[in-house]
Amino acid sequence: MGLLDGKVAVVTGGGTGIGRAVALDLAAAGARVVVNDYGVSVDGRDPSSEPANEVVATIRQRGGQAAASAESVATMAGGRAVIDLALKEFGDLHVLVCCAGILRERMIFNMTEEEWDAVIAVHLKGHFTVMRPATAHMREKKAGSIITFTSAAGLEGSPGQPNYSAAKEGIVGLTRSTALAMARYGVRCNAISPTADTRMTQRLPDQRRALATATPPEAIGPVATFLASDRAAHITGQVIGVRGTEVTVFSHPAPLRTATGAQPWTPEALAEVWDRALGQDRLRRLDAMNIPWPRTGT
Repeated sequence: MGLLDGKVAVVTGGGTGIGRAVALDLAAAGARVVVNDYGVSVDGRDPSSEPANEVVATIRQRGGQAAASAESVATMAGGRAVIDLALKEFGDLHVLVCCAGILRERMIFNMTEEEWDAVIAVHLKGHFTVMRPATAHMREKKAGSIITFTSAAGLEGSPGQPNYSAAKEGIVGLTRSTALAMARYGVRCNAISPTADTRMTQRLPDQRRALATATPPEAIGPVATFLASDRAAHITGQVIGVRGTEVTVFSHPAPLRTATGAQPWTPEALAEVWDRALGQDRLRRLDAMNIPWPRTGT
């Protein structure tokens, strides 16, 4: 007996990297899987149905059941079609995992509108386009598990990826909103923040890539499978980090320090007390990147 026997799952971005590993792991646990992948290059170009077809063939060779989808989740019609395929092929939907993503790297002062829009469309909108029909179905069934994907770039920032960072942090907000909205229907929603060696991380600077390559994509699959299973029916609204053999539950944002004035604040009064009473919650990546702050000199 597998943890996901009898379940139907959809995995977007399931043709390569983490999505592929997740799709294979869900299938190994007994799920019937719709493998969705637009089949594009890492920057979102040259679509192909081959990545999804290859994963489906692998699942079937291993005795599982799967169907391929080459729809783009960057559109509402594409997202709807992915969910409709699961309902048509397998008659239900219990699990949705959103892994689809592309990169268009550029510093904020050089980024074009097209580079911004393309990444937001695939990552952030690409979560919504499948979550919208999936949550409608799960609400009626009063059961289901949705697994989103954020990243350290979203949680901590990434200087050369403002579009990707914004999308990934937006996914955290979407995850929490969905967890709150769907809790009364018995549907849960959690985010995974992976550190893994994929075609995206191969583009990172050497030091950050070395951290990522310590974790193969296959390390993410078991965490997704657990969250998809009934054994995790009590877990929702969480951001869960995975790196190698480490699994981390992140805290939710909470007030760090508060200053209360006897009178309405003025800019001058804030300047007098700010460093002493409030200070800052330092960006960890400033230290990791050896960027001194505050800056001194010119």
